[in-house]
Amino acid sequence: MFAGQAVGATGSDMSFQTLVPGQDSGFLHTHKTHEELYIILKGEGMYQVDGEQIPVSEGSIVRVDPAGKRALKNTGSENLTMMCIQYKANAFTEADSPMEDGVILQEELKW
Repeated sequence: MFAGQAVGATGSDMSFQTLVPGQDSGFLHTHKTHEELYIILKGEGMYQVDGEQIPVSEGSIVRVDPAGKRALKNTGSENLTMMCIQYKANAFTEADSPMEDGVILQEELKW
């Protein structure tokens, strides 16, 4: 499920995927301009990037360059659930860092 469009995101997209034990993503893929962050929410598996296999489990985060050939496989005994965040590579400058872009407002916080 791709959720970025559903929530009105304008600079990124995100998707969720669940793989049952033994299932893989079905194909290698790359991107033209987007890099991705894969965040493992539950389960364990193997993430492959350019032939390198990386063990992943709950809490793992893998960043993949647009040209990286990637795939994911559930090697555990329970479902593997991941979230993928996709955004244009090299879009951020130093001015976009959270410390530079964030503005703490001098307004009273009301609940």
